[in-house]
Amino acid sequence: GLLLKEQHTAGPAAAAAAPLGPLSERSESKGPDPLDAAAAPLGPLSERSESKGVPAVPGRNALIVVDVQQGFDAASWGETTNKPGAEANVRRLIHAWEAAEQPVVVVRHDSVSPDSPLRPGWPGNDLKPEARVAAPALVIAKTVNSAFYGTPALEPWLRVNGIGAITVVGIQTNMCVETTARMAGNLGYDVTVPLDATRTFDLSTELPDGTTATLTADELMRATAINLQAGGFARVVSTDAAIAALAPAPPAAATGSAAASE
Repeated sequence: GLLLKEQHTAGPAAAAAAPLGPLSERSESKGPDPLDAAAAPLGPLSERSESKGVPAVPGRNALIVVDVQQGFDAASWGETTNKPGAEANVRRLIHAWEAAEQPVVVVRHDSVSPDSPLRPGWPGNDLKPEARVAAPALVIAKTVNSAFYGTPALEPWLRVNGIGAITVVGIQTNMCVETTARMAGNLGYDVTVPLDATRTFDLSTELPDGTTATLTADELMRATAINLQAGGFARVVSTDAAIAALAPAPPAAATGSAAASE
């Protein structure tokens, strides 16, 4: 889960004031909008899934493991929280999903910044051991915050496989995890975020009045929980609750019939 600024430099302090490029440049690598419907008004979770036409097979739930990579151990990110708790819970969720024969999607950030620890070809681009335990149904490489803008494309894969519910975990809570969860909610998916299977870093920026504001990693995690749940994008739960609520995957025939009808 990358800060958008990470595309400019690996060091958060140095990058806080880095100017963003023109919108045309920033969106160029993203490709077309997956559904071109993100601006539709939000309704309740149950209504959103139905109104957007997500061809969901009841019981299908994909675990989306976002950017659990070695590069996030670099000191340049600053102070963090929930480490190693987040990674341990990611491992638990992967094991639970695979035991239930539910799909796991692994997302990797391939930074375009030459100095980033997440740049392809550098050790930091590799997955952490907790994510490497997965036998993923899909591996996505991305260069921006949302897992929906990657290669191969996540949205068509979810639809073809009849998946209308996703559970999003990984790094960073308030960046790629939150961005992916928000977009999934807009697209009509039933979204769950086990907050204790995520983590992030302290973050500072200059405000319009010239002062500098800082939020700790814990404060940012709480803000994400409020944004997602109070905003109607996702349910925010614990890892224990997510595992307890997980149902075994439906029979393959049911999934296949939904995909075929699509």
